[in-house]
Order: sequence, then C-alpha cells, then structure tokens
Amino acid sequence: MLDEIPLVLDREAEQPLSVQVAEGLRAAASNGLLRADDRLPSSRALAQRLGVSRTVVAAAYDQLHAEGWIAGRRGSGTYLTTAPAEPPARPSTHSTAEHAPDLLDLGPGAPCIEALDQAAWRRAWRAAADEPPIIRKDRRGEPEYRAAVAEHLLRHRGLGAGSKSVVLATAGTSSAVGELATALLRPGDAIAMEDPGYQRAAGAFVAAGVRVLPVPIDADGLRVDRLPNGIKAVYCTPAHQFPLGTRMQAARRVHLVEFARRAGLLIIEDDYDGELRYDTAPLPLLAAMAPDVVIHLGTTSKILSPTLGIGWLVAAPDITEAVVAHRERTGTGPSPAGQRVLTAFADHGDLARHLRRLRREVPPRRGLVVDELRRRGLEVLGDDAGSHVVVPLDSAEAEQRAMAVGRTRGVALDGLSRHHLVAQQHPLAAAVGPHTFGIALGYTALSWTELRTAIPIAGECLTQP
Repeated sequence: MLDEIPLVLDREAEQPLSVQVAEGLRAAASNGLLRADDRLPSSRALAQRLGVSRTVVAAAYDQLHAEGWIAGRRGSGTYLTTAPAEPPARPSTHSTAEHAPDLLDLGPGAPCIEALDQAAWRRAWRAAADEPPIIRKDRRGEPEYRAAVAEHLLRHRGLGAGSKSVVLATAGTSSAVGELATALLRPGDAIAMEDPGYQRAAGAFVAAGVRVLPVPIDADGLRVDRLPNGIKAVYCTPAHQFPLGTRMQAARRVHLVEFARRAGLLIIEDDYDGELRYDTAPLPLLAAMAPDVVIHLGTTSKILSPTLGIGWLVAAPDITEAVVAHRERTGTGPSPAGQRVLTAFADHGDLARHLRRLRREVPPRRGLVVDELRRRGLEVLGDDAGSHVVVPLDSAEAEQRAMAVGRTRGVALDGLSRHHLVAQQHPLAAAVGPHTFGIALGYTALSWTELRTAIPIAGECLTQP
C-alpha cells in the first residue's frame, strides 16, 4: 500500500526530513490513501525506500505515535490506528435520485437511452475520432455542426436559419443562458420566468447577477398579462412547459411576441424536448414567428444523451456576435468533441432515424404510466409529448409524504415544489399565487423492466392517505 503513496522529500527545504515524512503519512491518512488498520513498513524498509537514515523515519514514527495516528503491535509491526472521520452527509433537498443511485429514478428530464441504436452511436464516435485534432476552435462552433443543426431545425422544428438568424453551438441550455445573461444583460437587470420553471436556467441567471421574477402560468402557458414592468427578457418553454407539461397556445404566443416588441425586450425560447411530440405536429416555434425578438435554445441532452454536452442557440446576428465576443474575451465555448459526434450521427442519417425511433418507443411508455395512474383514480396532467407527466396533489405535505414513501420503497419521485422560484425574495411574491403541488413522473430514464416495477410503486405512494 505505502509503495503507491507519493512521499516526496525536499532536501533543500528548511523543514527537517523527519517532519516531512510525518506530514506525508498524515496527509495520506487524511486523504484516504491510508486507512485504519493499514500496516506500515518498518522504519528500516521505509528509510531504504526514501533514501534517508533510519533515524529520520523513526523520528517521524515517534511523532505520529505521540499524536495517536499509529501504534505498534507486538510481533506484528506498526499500524495506522485512526483516520479523520468523514464529514456527515448533508441532507439533500433534491427530490430525485441524483444522490441515491440505488433508487429507481422517476424524475423528469432524462433521455431514452434504450431507443438509441448502439451501433450507430459507436459509428458516430469512430467517425469523430477519425477527424484530425483542431489547433484553434471556432468560438461559433464547428461549421459542420452548425450546418447539421440548421438542417435538423428546418426538418424537425420548421425553423429556417437564414439572413435574419445565426446558429451558434453551445454547451447546453444552462450554459447558453449563462452566456446570454453575461453578454446581453447587466448585473441587477431583471428577467421574467415561468413559475414553476426550470431552476437550472434560473440559477444561471442568478449566477450572472440577474434578478429572476416569477410569472404564473395557466393551461394556455405563460400569463403574458402578468409580466412585470422593467424587465429585459422573458425566459419560457412554450413547446412543452417545464415542469407542468402544457404547451403555450397560439393566441398566447402572438400576445407574448407583441408584448416583447412593444416593450423592446427579448424572448428566450427553451425548446428542450420540442422534437418529442406524439399527438399532433408541434406549434410553430416562437423563433420562426419572430426572429427579431426571440432567442431559440435547443439541446441534445434530452433527445440523445448528456454525454455530448452540446446544444445550440439561434438568434439575430447582433445577439450571436455579442455571445461570440464574450467567448473571445473569456476563452470559453463548447467543446468541439461532442459537436463532431453529433455531426457524424446526423451525416449518416442516424439522427433522423433516432428521432423516428423515439417517437415509436416513448408513447407506449407514457401509455403505461398514464393507464396505471388513472386506474388508481389519479389525475394526470401534461400534453402527449416529452418524457414526463404530472400528478397534482393538494398540499406540500402530500407531496413530501409521497416522496418519503417512495424512498422507502426504492423509488425516487420529484416534487413540484422545488421547481418554484423562491418568490419571497422579491416584491412580486404576491403576484405568483399559491404553489402548485404534485409529482413530476418521468418515463424515459428507466428500462422497460424497471419502469414496470417502479410505476405501480409510484401509484401506491401517490394514493397514500
């Protein structure tokens, strides 16, 4: 064991060698490289290994013995007797199995990996690896990637990127939000956001010093009539509201665009899983309706895998140039590796085939969930789209009870409470109205076998008295 621990002695240092040896062993115990009851080498053997006199090691051992780190056992040798206790784990406020891998995670927002053609996935990675290493990366994103995204958006989302809009590569939605907040807004500026809404986007805004003001939603989407004055932008998920699963109706979309133009503000449209619709064709993107005021964001993490760590941003040239200028100043930008994989995946036609496979694979999963929940008399909310549904509950207590019972039964459930902004932190708290309570149930992360096991348990948890 000790042969694997780096004990480096500096013979030019003022600190005595015996002190350096003691500190090295103490650090190894503190870092977990040495553990209680590990046997240490004899002072002679360690001295030979370090190229020092036996007296040096003996002095180090004496010091550690005095501190209670080591003890000798008659006829056996010297052993580490203690190590610092690990700090107690702080209770997690996260309601999914992010910190509990032994649970069956029914949280929303995960891709359906079972629908992914593994041969096509490997082929794309091999093709990406065949490309020569880059010397300087394009801050806009690899040209081939941006072309593949433009083709994807045109074919699957009806968004044409032309003279009025430009495609940039991003490192995903949250990263893009952070870049927009830094490049376009100033600390103290305010943006409006759906409540409940996507908390990682809210976190990215807050990290940039931007104030996030909650706006309620209803069955038709964001309440445009409740947008506050003085905001610089509106962040929303119109195709499939996260987490409630509704879509913004056409009249509400027109109202939002008109409001943005009158007020001179921007709309940030997060289309995180807009490709996953199973009942009808999705409504036109806000970016297609109003490229002058809409910034469109997309990601591969929901339709393929977070492994790639990439997404896209489509906006007017002045906005994209501001983002690129920010990247040049900070030396940041998305990794080209994921871009190359997605490009290869799209070049072979595998991306289009994958989306068709998803649209066949996911609806039966949703059907299984909806049938089981309704059989138990539970209300199920959410469009026939995306990767999750919502079961409303009457109170925070009912939500917490369902989650707690789920954990004891081996299932992680995601409560809606954590998706609300902390409204009490600003004057518009009263405008938000009561919290929406319930459980967001995802049906894409688990295998079919796991899903058939987890959903009945979830149903039982949600019907607990």
